[in-house]
Amino acid sequence: MALRLPPYQQLPPPPRNEALLEVPVAALRPTQLCVGMAEVRSRQADFSADSNRERRDYLGSKPVPLVRSGDGSLWMVDRHHRLRALLALRPEATAFGYVALDLATDDHDTVLAELAQRGWMYLYDGRGLGPLPPRALPTNLLGLQDDPYRSLVWKLKRERVVQAAPLIPFHEFRWGAWLRSRPLPPFSSLRLEPALPMARALARSGAASHLAGWQGPVDG
Repeated sequence: MALRLPPYQQLPPPPRNEALLEVPVAALRPTQLCVGMAEVRSRQADFSADSNRERRDYLGSKPVPLVRSGDGSLWMVDRHHRLRALLALRPEATAFGYVALDLATDDHDTVLAELAQRGWMYLYDGRGLGPLPPRALPTNLLGLQDDPYRSLVWKLKRERVVQAAPLIPFHEFRWGAWLRSRPLPPFSSLRLEPALPMARALARSGAASHLAGWQGPVDG
């Protein structure tokens, strides 16, 4: 499958000398249609083991890039997995973010057009179908679908087969779309093991060298 995402602007990093915003997770609007539920479950386990202080310290170290419209609505352009996990555990939870883009308009269609222009939306569903209209985005994180290929890329990142590229929007989905175009054994977010050996080999192959985060073959 060819992923027809538009060119993108890199996300600005968090400001170094400005206070972060503390925002209710339930109020944040997603900019993607799906997540990898394997990663969500892993992050839920981590959050469940943390104290309140540990959780706040962690969230403060991973602030969410936000787009703010004129009426104060907030769209999140990253961190969907960790906050989807947190919201399921604690509906009243808050997180920390910074404004990557401030828009004067309060018209949601105009906001979505601005996001699209920057390549800051992922409009493919859990089966890789799309792009869908921006209005298909869920209004909160609990409406996100499961994409098993996104789960697979999360596992490859944990194994250091794929390197992180935090300022590239939807970096892992680009890898997932590429793997989706290759023949892999049947698998699911609950059962990644059947696809992992072939996915590792593909991700290390020269055919994947155009993707950000490519590590190349294992030395030796």
